[in-house]
Amino acid sequence: MPMKYYLLTLTIFTPLIGAVLLLFINNEKKNLLRYFSLVVSIITFILSLGLFFGYRDNQVGFQFVTKLEWIKSLQISYHIGIDGISLLLILLTTFLTPLTIISTWESIQYKVKEFLFFFLVLETGMIGVFASLDMFLFYVFWEAMLIPMYFIIGIWGGENKIYATIKFFLYTMFGSLLMLVAIIALGVSAMDKLGYFTTDYTVLKTISPTLVHSTQLLMFLAFALSFAIKVPVFPFHTWLPDAHVEAPTAGSVILAGVLLKMGTYGLLRFCLTLFPQISIELAPYLSTLGIIGIIYGALVSMVQPDMKKLIAYSSVSHLGFVVLGIFAMTVESAQGALIQMINHGLSTGALFLLVGMIYERRHTRLISEFGGIAKVVPIFSTILLIVSLSSIGLPGLNGFIGEFLILIGTFKSSVLNSYWYAAFAATGVIFAAVYLLWMYQRVVFGKLENPHNKDLKDLNKREIGLLLPILLFIVWIGIYPSTFLNKSDLSIKSILKEVNPKKVELIKR
Repeated sequence: MPMKYYLLTLTIFTPLIGAVLLLFINNEKKNLLRYFSLVVSIITFILSLGLFFGYRDNQVGFQFVTKLEWIKSLQISYHIGIDGISLLLILLTTFLTPLTIISTWESIQYKVKEFLFFFLVLETGMIGVFASLDMFLFYVFWEAMLIPMYFIIGIWGGENKIYATIKFFLYTMFGSLLMLVAIIALGVSAMDKLGYFTTDYTVLKTISPTLVHSTQLLMFLAFALSFAIKVPVFPFHTWLPDAHVEAPTAGSVILAGVLLKMGTYGLLRFCLTLFPQISIELAPYLSTLGIIGIIYGALVSMVQPDMKKLIAYSSVSHLGFVVLGIFAMTVESAQGALIQMINHGLSTGALFLLVGMIYERRHTRLISEFGGIAKVVPIFSTILLIVSLSSIGLPGLNGFIGEFLILIGTFKSSVLNSYWYAAFAATGVIFAAVYLLWMYQRVVFGKLENPHNKDLKDLNKREIGLLLPILLFIVWIGIYPSTFLNKSDLSIKSILKEVNPKKVELIKR
């Protein structure tokens, strides 16, 4: 078998193999544990680059496909593969993981081996979710990812970590069980149509649109609710601020950067293609929830006294844009939604890293405790400004590309058929400028009155080196997004053609 056949499997399971080998290293050798985990995560990133450069963006369908029998009697298989959509999200995962491990070098001193073990297991779960082409395998990875995140927040979190962890676990588990029921129901439907039970996504997406309308509706709602909780879509967002505030910095970065994208990925990949007609019928309602999330998340962010909680609520707002882009169902809006998933992972991940860095110095995240710190930490202040502007959507930086495409696609959407969706969503851009620039002004500018801030140390070489790769991609995507949009173009068009072939116009380059 050629190496290409195993490359995706290696990318998925290298972190898991590393996590197992980590257990054999002495607990006292903390630096060795850290370096080993970092090397494993870097190897995983290099393998994912092999996927990126080996992916043919002029070819429709899944690539790097592997299919092996798993549970033969139920036609359940180890079936994995990627298209342009999952490729970009896998790259985001493998890019952020080593950076997040570097960020824990000084902040995690308690049970270092256990923390890194859970983190590597989490990476395998996240990559597996994006690569799965069997619904049962997808569910296994989806649940496997939940367990390490539970421990990361529950053991290394803040004062109210137990409350936040249980809330996170119950919300996600409730949605997951609904999805499992829907997967089983789809498998049984396949038995009626084909004569055998199967959970193969490529088979199920040809059967599910032929089911009775009421059956499709129930299954769609089960999937959509599970994904909406993970995003989180308003009003299922209440677990997110608690989880973010109590999670350690590394947990917040991965939670915002990758885990939330599993929900939007599920909406785009499964809800649209398995239940195209129901997706079209309910698109106005789900788009409305997305817009409520955009505005509500922004307004609540404005009044937050805690920087970390402000960024957490901003995620509700930014991911509202992604939901709107998915259900506007135009090529531009869906491309914008996908690139906005990447943008949010980079910008919000960087914001959480910066807040974590200032917290390590001052042991407070309250905005009122700061002011005038540009005088003592100029490098920190400069990077915080660039990342904040990217999150706002300043032209020339990554956030602008995603929001611009989503708004254009929503405006011309034949499914939504109203410019009011784009008009209301555009207010979120204005609100984002208000809450982020206001926070920046209160934290960085003004008089340096608090004596505790006068001896603040600026970012060290490790911290600058950690943030520079993120800044590189923030500018790269802002100036030349085609590097990434070209990879996903045919995959997006293929999904939209399946959803509504009569209304989707395939745009020729």
